Formats: sequence, structure tokens, C-alpha cells
Amino acid sequence: MRTKNLSLILLSGALLSGVASAAPLASGATKFMGNITTNGAVRSDFGTYWNQITAENECKWGSVEGTRGTYNFKGCKDAYNWAKNNGGHFKFHALVWGSQYPSWLANLSAADTKTAITSWFDAVKTNFPDLEMIDVVNEAIRTGTNAYHSGYEKTKIREALGGDNNDYAFVTTAFKMARERWPKAVLIYNDYNTFQWQINEGIALVNQIKKAGAPVDAYGQQAHDLTDMNATNFKAALKKIHDGVGMPLFITEYDIGTDDDALQKQRYSEQIPEFMNADYVAGITLWGYIYGSTWTTNGNSGLIKNGSDRPAMTWLKSYMASNKGVNNTGLLGGTVKVDTVPQAPYKGVIAIPGTVEAENYDVGGQNQSYYDADATNQGNVYRQDAVDVVAANNGYAVGYGMAGEWLEYTVNVATAGAYDVVAMAATGVDGSSFRLFLDGKAITDTVKLAKGADWDTYATVTAKTTEITAGSHVLKLAITGDYTNVDNLKFTKVIPTRISERTSFEGSQGFDVYSVKGAHLSSFQASSVSDLKIQMQASSLKRGLYLVRHKDASNFLITIEK
Repeated sequence: MRTKNLSLILLSGALLSGVASAAPLASGATKFMGNITTNGAVRSDFGTYWNQITAENECKWGSVEGTRGTYNFKGCKDAYNWAKNNGGHFKFHALVWGSQYPSWLANLSAADTKTAITSWFDAVKTNFPDLEMIDVVNEAIRTGTNAYHSGYEKTKIREALGGDNNDYAFVTTAFKMARERWPKAVLIYNDYNTFQWQINEGIALVNQIKKAGAPVDAYGQQAHDLTDMNATNFKAALKKIHDGVGMPLFITEYDIGTDDDALQKQRYSEQIPEFMNADYVAGITLWGYIYGSTWTTNGNSGLIKNGSDRPAMTWLKSYMASNKGVNNTGLLGGTVKVDTVPQAPYKGVIAIPGTVEAENYDVGGQNQSYYDADATNQGNVYRQDAVDVVAANNGYAVGYGMAGEWLEYTVNVATAGAYDVVAMAATGVDGSSFRLFLDGKAITDTVKLAKGADWDTYATVTAKTTEITAGSHVLKLAITGDYTNVDNLKFTKVIPTRISERTSFEGSQGFDVYSVKGAHLSSFQASSVSDLKIQMQASSLKRGLYLVRHKDASNFLITIEK
């Protein structure tokens, strides 16, 4: 993320937000097209052009907490309130960055820095509890053994959040802290010109933190400095980035800084359509639109100069009027692709009794063998579809489960009866839960998970099924509470416990009779065990040993002879 040269600020033009006088450029489009504050404020013409806003500097830690413990969110709230009042989108920028931090942070120990970071996150949560999008960590790619894009080595931020042993652990920690506070926000890792300079390093960082369990939802491409990137190389880089991370992209800080009107228009006409038509791009934010008031040399990335549209702006208005783009990310109004592959077992039919590994859901795809609320595989491991498979317990689990999502498994039940289910699951928040269905019928109550230390700490939770029949079935794992991770489900047959045979009861009592393998065979009303045996002998049951359950749930064995 770039900051304009303060010596170039021109305090011209109308400021402060108001209701837009015309529809924004992306009105009716599949993804937003946004911009930033100008000279620290929201211009009154903002909504004429844009339907998403990012505060250029006003939400950064260094701008908000100049004095430790004293927070000034006014400028940040101005941008946030513009989105609220005008039906736009707001992105918080940024929680963690090795630049533009409070000056007092540089003098703190690692322990005190962790306290300061936690307080900062909590202050943002208090003031903005319902954030839609967040740049959680900004510009953390290493440029050398200890060097980073933006001076992380000048503070103890890395050490405070778990260090970096070539694994970017501090980035993972920041994302987990953000998810705890904003369980429904789109959490973004944001970095500088990864189109040309560190494309492989950026891909590696995102994949490393995903593998470590970071709840990262999207990769933010600042897209600065593309003025000298030709169309062929640009298209190849955009595709390589997405293919490398397999998750939605946001174009977060786009600009073309040049006084050459023809070149600026050319790059816009080459690059904006690629962003709009890439179904994995969720939204586009331009980094300034008033000439002279952007961070580039002389503010030359601006699209409006002396009150008049530059050719790139004229082209952009015309293009957006007739091109709505494609958005299959599932984020911010984007649709999710519907697959048409027939449903079938992934690694063969799963036997019950036995263990159902959550990641081995049936093939078939979205809305057939599973439903996932967004198209991104957050873990990007094991299987490459929309389901969020993550590394867990030396294997894999299904993570980031949101209420309403589900997965199905083709199973074969060996013997009818009730089953005990032991699930290995994890969550870092309250309210996570799931429920099991067989052929569309609920077979368990809602299974609630206890909040754990984090989503990497798995623990057992138990349930009991209703009576189910033997044979082939489709088992559904339905997520009923947000952020539920499930590793596996172990099914074992409920076998009645042998107790001393009872000889008499008060009045007529109910009894259920099972085979020794647990299959329910019949039910009887009897006043004693002797009476029950007589009825069983007179029934169609064959000679043999049977398991009997009394209505008070006591169990015993009965041998009948014929």
C-alpha cells in the first residue's frame, strides 16, 4: 500500500460525503469498482463514480493511535459511514503493517508489542464490529533473510505474533486474531507489485499461511506500477497468481501513473477488462482519482484533471456502462459455479461401522455432493474444489465450515440399529455445531462444539443416531454453526450391555428385541421375563440368543428354544 507525498497535496475540490448525484460506474456490475479518500476526506462526488471505499491513511494504526491508548477513528469512520449511508462497500486498511505504525511502537519489547497489537485489534473491533472486508496484513513478503517490504524489522511485530522461521508464523497469528473478532469478514492478505517483482514469493507466502491454518479468504493485489507492463505479460501474471493460490483475488490499489494520456488510456483498456472478466476477481479499488492528489509523481495517476476527465476516465465510463464482468468468487454478491459431475464416492463406499474422513466427501461438486458458501478452497490442499480442506492432525480436515454448508458421503450400513458417533472437531469461537442426516432425514440432534484454543486444536464430541436401516445410504454432514472444523466421524454400533436377567415387572411393559448383531427384529408387551419368553417362542423368531431392551433402557440377553 502506498501513501502520497504529503508535499504534493492540493486542497482543491469538494470534500465531505453526501448522497451520490448519479449511479456509480459499477452499478449493476458483478463486482465493485471503488476508490480511496482524497486528502483525508470523502469528496461529495465520490458516489458519482465509485461504490466501494478504502481510507488511504485514516484507518492505519499510525494515523489512529499516535498516543498510546488514545484512538482517533474520525477519518476512518467518515469512510465507513459513507459506505453505510450510500449502499457501498467499505474495506478496512490495514491491521498489521511494518510501516505507518505508531512511533512509540518501535521502543517496545516483544511482550509489550503483543499487548499493544491486541489492544489495537480490540479497539478496531469496538468501533467497527461488522467490517465486511479487512486487509489483515500488508506487505510482509521477505526481500532477504531479515528484510521485508516495509520495515517489519524496525519493530517487534514479528516476534510478538510468533516470529518467522521461514513460515510467516506472525502473519498466520494475525489472521487468527482477526477471525476471532470478525468471524464473517472477508480477510485479505495484501501486497505490493507482485505482478512483476515478487510473484512467486507472494504465492509462496499465501500458500504457507494457508497450510498453517490462517483463515485467509482472499489475496489482495495492489497492482501499482503496471504502467510499463505490456498486455501479454500482464495477462500471464494475473492467471499465474490465481492458479498459484487458488483463491479469490482483490485488485486493491490500482493506478497508472503517467502524464501521457494515451498510455494511461491504453493500460486501462488492456487491464481493466481482464480484471472485470476474470471470474476469480471479487472487486477492484483504484488508488486515487483526482490529478495532483494521489501518491504518484505529481499525482499523475489521477483520472480527473482540472475538473475534466482524462481519456482513461472517458474510456472507463464507456466500458463500465456496457460491461458487467464475471464474479464466481461467492464473495460480496458474486455467484458460485454449479458443477454437473454425477455424484459418486470419492475413494469408494464408506463402511459403517467405520470412520468417515470429512475430506473424502463424494465427487459431484457444488450443490450436488456439497454446498460451500464461496468458491475458494481456503486450505488449498488435498482436493482442488470449493470445499475448504485444511491440514490437521497429520492429515486433513474440512475447515471454515459456515452455517448452511454441507457435505455428502456414500456409505453402506452393515447392520441396522442405533450408532454412537465420535467426531474429531475444532473451533475457536462459540456457537459452532453440526448435524447428521441420512437420505435427507435427521439422525442426530445438533452437535455443539466447545470453544477451543484455536481451529488447530481438535477434540472429540459425541452423538448418538436414531435407528437406521442396513444398506446403501447418503450421509450428510450439515454445518449448523459458523466456523466448524471436522476431521472425521467414527461410527460404532450401539451394543446393549448385559445385565442380570430380571424376572418380574409391575404391569405390562414394552420390550424391543434385537439380533446379537444389533438388528431390530420385533417388539412385545409382557409383564415378566417368562411372559416375554413365551411370546417370543410363539412368534416367528427362530431358536437362538437375542438382545432385549426394556423400555427403561436396561438391556439383557434371552435365549429362546423351539
